[in-house]
Amino acid sequence: MYNILTLNKIAACGTDLFDKSKYNIGTEIENPKAVMVRSASMHEFALNDGLRAIARAGAGTNNIPIDKCSEKGVVVFNTPGANANGVKELVLAALFISSRKVPAALEWCKTLKGKGDEVPALVEKGKSDFGGPEIKGKKLGVIGLGAIGALVANAADALGMDVYGFAPFLSVDGALSLSRKIHYVKSTREIFENCDYISLHAPATAETKKMVNAESIAGMKKNVRIINFARADLVDDEAVIAALASGGMGCYVTDFPTDALIGVDGVIAIPHLGASTPESEDNCAVMAAEQLIDFLENGNITNSVNLPNLTMQMTGDAKICVIHKNVDGVITQITKVMADAKANIENMESKSKKDYAYTVLDVRGYEHGLAAKVEAIDTVISVRTIKRT
Repeated sequence: MYNILTLNKIAACGTDLFDKSKYNIGTEIENPKAVMVRSASMHEFALNDGLRAIARAGAGTNNIPIDKCSEKGVVVFNTPGANANGVKELVLAALFISSRKVPAALEWCKTLKGKGDEVPALVEKGKSDFGGPEIKGKKLGVIGLGAIGALVANAADALGMDVYGFAPFLSVDGALSLSRKIHYVKSTREIFENCDYISLHAPATAETKKMVNAESIAGMKKNVRIINFARADLVDDEAVIAALASGGMGCYVTDFPTDALIGVDGVIAIPHLGASTPESEDNCAVMAAEQLIDFLENGNITNSVNLPNLTMQMTGDAKICVIHKNVDGVITQITKVMADAKANIENMESKSKKDYAYTVLDVRGYEHGLAAKVEAIDTVISVRTIKRT
């Protein structure tokens, strides 16, 4: 029986995928084999010795201690693309409301309450304060062309915008998913200098932190509108506030309000609603559950942020799944253990990701204690045995 702890409410369409004869799932589970989480912080969470995996029902994993998990051989999954359409739709809404000053206009309309028959005339007189440009024909820069960024770029292209896209590493699949009309550029500088609108879809890393700052804003077009549905850390709030006050920036739409930004003229602060759709929550729950089940039952890894993707079918008596440090000589030591035990390796795959690696051996002639011998190797972190049923 696998114990699965949920730290947030996970959509039933995801949790219902777990076979109740094999899985015990709930919010009060002790010594879990796996954890499912959405937004709850796990940085103070005690990683028990039997924990094998954490599945984040969402793309970002800032709430999970990735390095600590890697050191203990805990695979961390996320669900890239599951909430992409929900975020894309709100980014499109942000393009419109930032152009036409819709939030400010709505608030102004409320002040007309009680004016009676004067309201129509007051509306006609006051509407000029809230005019703004159409987005058709304007230049949009999309920084980050992953699941969400690619959808935004293609949708904006379909709306008649002239779209520039930047991603430091664009996969073949990513490139094929983009409209051929999108200008793929080699630096953020090209986007900053040319675009009327900029939409951020990059991960938060040391390189991208505060990529929108006083210096980069100075190189942007006057009255630029910036949309941030990626991460708060990508933007220097104080630089944005200063640019809005000086007229150097037209609008900043963010899904990550801070005390400094709330109430600032030109800031549209949205309370982290990008993926807050029932469809997104369902998609994330289903993907997270499927990835956990495939890992726990078959040893396969898909969409891990700390270990490589690896899928292998079992043909022998058992799979021996080894998480180890990515150093020379480990594979030789593992195969020697197999040879000494006279276990025949039917198939073997090994892949690495930065400092860690995952090796799966499909063996015939499995004997009790073989996994313990592999785990005794100094550079091996954890070993799981999945026997043929």
